[in-house]
Amino acid sequence: MFWNKAVETLERPELQQLQLQRLQATLERAYQRVPFHKEQFDRAGVSPASLKSLSDLTKFPFTVKSNLRDTYPFGLFAEPTANVSRLHASSGTRGKPTVVGYTRHDINIWTEVCARSIMCAGGQPGDMLHVAYGYGLFTGGLGLHYGAEKLGACVVPASGGNTPRQVMLLQDFKAVGLACTPSYALNIADQMTEMGFTPRDFNLKYGIFGAEPWTEEIRAKIEEELGLVALDIYGLSEVMGPGVSMECPQKQGLHVWEDHFLPEIIDPASGNPLPEGETGELVFTSLTKEAFPVIRYRTGDLCALYYDPCACGRTHARMSKLKGRIDDMFIVRGVNVFPSEIERVLLEFQELAPHYQIVLSRPERLDLVTVLTEVTPAFFAGHIGADLMSADHAAVKSLWQRIRQKLNEALGVSIEVKISAPRTIARSEGKAVRVIDNRPR
Repeated sequence: MFWNKAVETLERPELQQLQLQRLQATLERAYQRVPFHKEQFDRAGVSPASLKSLSDLTKFPFTVKSNLRDTYPFGLFAEPTANVSRLHASSGTRGKPTVVGYTRHDINIWTEVCARSIMCAGGQPGDMLHVAYGYGLFTGGLGLHYGAEKLGACVVPASGGNTPRQVMLLQDFKAVGLACTPSYALNIADQMTEMGFTPRDFNLKYGIFGAEPWTEEIRAKIEEELGLVALDIYGLSEVMGPGVSMECPQKQGLHVWEDHFLPEIIDPASGNPLPEGETGELVFTSLTKEAFPVIRYRTGDLCALYYDPCACGRTHARMSKLKGRIDDMFIVRGVNVFPSEIERVLLEFQELAPHYQIVLSRPERLDLVTVLTEVTPAFFAGHIGADLMSADHAAVKSLWQRIRQKLNEALGVSIEVKISAPRTIARSEGKAVRVIDNRPR
């Protein structure tokens, strides 16, 4: 099913011609209206006229997240706030939030790509979609809300939190679609089980999960425990919000809506372009945004791009599921480690629940990595019972030894492991906090 088949199935020469026209207009807009971009272009010795082909985009400088903070709040806007219909912002956990703006035109584009994304996932007019992304300054909830309404779906704007109530609404309203972070989907699944429900008690058929990296192993857990097809959606506030790309049921990558967002993959160290299929840092240039155009924005996300058409019929580039974020990677005694690599190992163990945290510390000179895990209720009841969790318990000790061995083999470095009772690790009601860095600054 297509929302906009004519565009979603464009032949690449036609798509590239459209991209070139829109890119030239975007560069001109940024150069004329945003002093930051004019200064950047001038320093690099380029102007909008320097772009004769799409490949010329590599001549232009990158934009990074610190540029948004340095120009806080409206320094990268190409429109006065009087022409801006809405503001969104990041959480600002590392200082001032990054602020983005939308004109009415931008809201319409965002609504369009979200409608495309929902239909790409299998959604149809008349569906009921339960949206458990956060509403407010975070872009997740409102983006999919508007897209679902444009599609003709009935939206349940549940937002995040109060998980027992979420389960009640999912059962009573019989939503066929669920939209939330993958970690919160697992939280909902746990709550369903605690309340005595099985997937057969619900009407869920597809899930649209994003806002954080997640592995195939997590997908399998979600699909098993919620009885739906779990699909990945990608977006970030700086580029638009959710709906920049969307996975279809073929599960062969996320379709980037290239008529609005031009993707690149670069080597994170050198900034040089990488060929199709190689993993590197994802970079986006907006093609149709008015209030907040972004030029070669370095997302910090790691993935690969593929340009062959998908079996679903869509011709836009596909991005692989994210391997992780550059700033999530940590180095343990010279070895680069991503949380996703630890997650894959942990989910091989049926005794463990799909909830974990990675704690980084430096008690002396070297970094210490400790993985906090918890056992499933079934393992706890069957092997430990009323006994208190203890590292000396035979079943726990055996499990601990096997996990450590697997982690050490997979990562090539020693990782500490702690195992606890069920539901002792904090559950996510939004983006999961997977890494806690307690190292001295």
